[in-house]
Amino acid sequence: MVKAAVILLLMLQASAAGVSRPLIIGHRGASGHRPEHTLEGYRLAAEMGADFIEPDLVSTKDGVLIARHENEIGGTTDVAERFADRKKTKTIDGQSITGWFTEDFTLAEIKTLRAKERLASRSHAFDGKFQIATLDEVIELAQRLGRELNRPIGIYPETKHPTYFRGIGLPLEEKLLASLDQHGWNKKDAPVFIQSFEQDNLRELRKKTAVRLIQLASSAKILDDAGLKDIASYADGIGPDKKLVIPVSEDGTPGPPTDLVKRAHALGLLVHVYTLRIDKEFLPAGYNGNAEEEFRRFRDAGIDGLFTDFPDVAHKVYGRR
Repeated sequence: MVKAAVILLLMLQASAAGVSRPLIIGHRGASGHRPEHTLEGYRLAAEMGADFIEPDLVSTKDGVLIARHENEIGGTTDVAERFADRKKTKTIDGQSITGWFTEDFTLAEIKTLRAKERLASRSHAFDGKFQIATLDEVIELAQRLGRELNRPIGIYPETKHPTYFRGIGLPLEEKLLASLDQHGWNKKDAPVFIQSFEQDNLRELRKKTAVRLIQLASSAKILDDAGLKDIASYADGIGPDKKLVIPVSEDGTPGPPTDLVKRAHALGLLVHVYTLRIDKEFLPAGYNGNAEEEFRRFRDAGIDGLFTDFPDVAHKVYGRR
């Protein structure tokens, strides 16, 4: 375990120095090939070449962290068939949402559910086959995969709606750190990044852990010079929407890279962009169906890592570290 952590630290240092290919982060697993946030999808991502697997974290009613993109799970599980009477309307981060919510189910109930593909355009061959994973199961899988594949496989958890969950008495951060402690990964050289769109919970996490923190950003609002300097005071990197690094015009033509990577690197911040997908509806038209070219352009823009639903394509372009 120590050897693997040292190897990963060297990988990350090399990435920051611009002498290695970008980290490949399996976005929700290999979600272009399997239902998202399943152990089977995470395993496939690592086998395809991902360096990290990404569990988004939400809480159950009994305070167990599980891997789901949102706490509303009607679109990613068969919950509507099994618990039709649990449907509710709630306000989450100011938005009214109707569906089924993880915080209304115990872990035992969650474990009766089966995952399904979220997007109509992707294969549904694996719908109904896989359970919902807990954070502890994901960590245990990553550590097992590291031994099986003889290379570090890290985790890249995101705290989803942390203010909301804290407000209903189900805070995410303490449970996350407790799980990392339990598995020996609550330390700076562990193969772990913690990410969040919220800033306040990352600031609080910085006081409690040495694990690397990544500030997500969907717009340039917090990424001006002053914003980056502030982020550098509590985080180790940024996770910007890919269009903030390589803009795309209205007709789908990718433009030249912005100076975001250069400015972030000048402050010692890593840059991990999200999300590269090869599906026709997500790949900018200007690449003319050549998804590999998008991966190459981001590598050439100097990023340190990227989230992708298709780690096999990233590995084909970048090769092994």
